[in-house]
Amino acid sequence: MIDTIFALVPTYGAYLIAACVTLSCLALPLPSSLLVLAAGGFAASGDLNLWEVGLGAFAGFALGDQLVYLIGRRGGTAIKQRIEKAPKRAALVCKAEKFVEKRGAWAVLASRTIVSPLGPYVGFVGAAAGMTWLRFSLPALSGAAIWSASYAGLGYSFADRITEIASIISNLAGVLIAIGIVIWSGMWLIKSAKARQALQQDAAA
Repeated sequence: MIDTIFALVPTYGAYLIAACVTLSCLALPLPSSLLVLAAGGFAASGDLNLWEVGLGAFAGFALGDQLVYLIGRRGGTAIKQRIEKAPKRAALVCKAEKFVEKRGAWAVLASRTIVSPLGPYVGFVGAAAGMTWLRFSLPALSGAAIWSASYAGLGYSFADRITEIASIISNLAGVLIAIGIVIWSGMWLIKSAKARQALQQDAAA
């Protein structure tokens, strides 16, 4: 299926890119990053226009984010309970909740750039938690613009090394997520230790 999608990129261009990126924003397992990279490569060879690739990716990202926000606002609790029935997705929702709680709107921007695998869940959690539309949309649109321009530009500039770049980006995203989890765990342990110490002091007094 993935090979079929890639083969259709030169034919349907920005429309296919926009559709796939929108669906990936809804947590469907589509290789949107690789798709935009490949489309940038097609632009370098003259099969597509670079600005159309970037615009298609941005439009898909913006639309997907707005759909996620709408879903989170209207059915947050019920949908969250369904998502949490799947252990892997439940873990991602938990990470997203902690991320939004600590960073707020900055979590939205980061989840659309350096930790994009958390993107759909951060958007959903933020909306369900009552984040205003403007507070969500401004960093979301900024992140979508950065992501779209970066991937399309990388594909265009390094058309002959897309596979290597995709591997590097994938590994980097995993490392960043792991670092984030370690930092959050450390902060949680420190906070818990301070809370226990405060309770002990109160009990002793």
